[in-house]
Amino acid sequence: MQVELRKKYLDLLDTLRSYGSVAVAFSGGVDSSLLLYAAREALGDNVLAVTVRTPSYPGHEARDAAQLLRELKIPHFEIGVDQLAVPGFAENGPERCYYCKSALFETVVEMAGMYHCSCVADGSNIDDEGDYRPGMKAIAELGIKSPFREVGLTKEEVRLLSREFELFTWNKPSYACLASRIPYGEVITAEKLQMIEAAEQILLDLGFAEMRVRCHGKLARIEVAESVIEKIAQPQLRRKIVEAFRKAGFLYVSLDLEGFRSGSMNDTLTDK
Repeated sequence: MQVELRKKYLDLLDTLRSYGSVAVAFSGGVDSSLLLYAAREALGDNVLAVTVRTPSYPGHEARDAAQLLRELKIPHFEIGVDQLAVPGFAENGPERCYYCKSALFETVVEMAGMYHCSCVADGSNIDDEGDYRPGMKAIAELGIKSPFREVGLTKEEVRLLSREFELFTWNKPSYACLASRIPYGEVITAEKLQMIEAAEQILLDLGFAEMRVRCHGKLARIEVAESVIEKIAQPQLRRKIVEAFRKAGFLYVSLDLEGFRSGSMNDTLTDK
């Protein structure tokens, strides 16, 4: 391990120890998985993993979360939250993520209090500060700790540390919540979230790990890495995807020639 990276990790452990005890908001993604691992090393049994299950939480993420929890043997609680009932969420305005994060983290804070954890921590890193992320405001208002940001860890460094500690999540693509696939201003419904999840699972099963299915009404806009655009456009595979997407509920299926872009829906915002 690089000297500078090792120092950051030791600083991370010191930061976590200073909490005394912690409830980790755990999704099964790259960031929260490393945070949970480090919290266990720093605090031993004084760690609780809390997962909030919502209509926009992909099933494959839940399966990865369950696998890591079996490996780390950490107490875990799941909380169900109906995002569609959260005021301001389904309307899908630019502040959607703020309303959602407020509601979700309020439940995690409540769970942390029930089990006498001194604080709640999330896995956001310093790279998360560069994009339009209104959810960060909600995290700050609720006093959520972000230890990766406190010690200056980047996404790439989180991956390097995860690989060092042999966490299977180290090279997982990043997955935002399914609601982020729907353009701002288009109402979010349970049906649309189910269609998106089914369509993305189809692509995952076909080996396309870095991808998004953007939902524009009944039209699906597929984003994949530029390096595999020619592959996914092959006639036989294309027909297979179209047929499967129609079974999932889409009438039209398109391929974005610009390729995968994380947060591409933010392009519609003129004043962030």
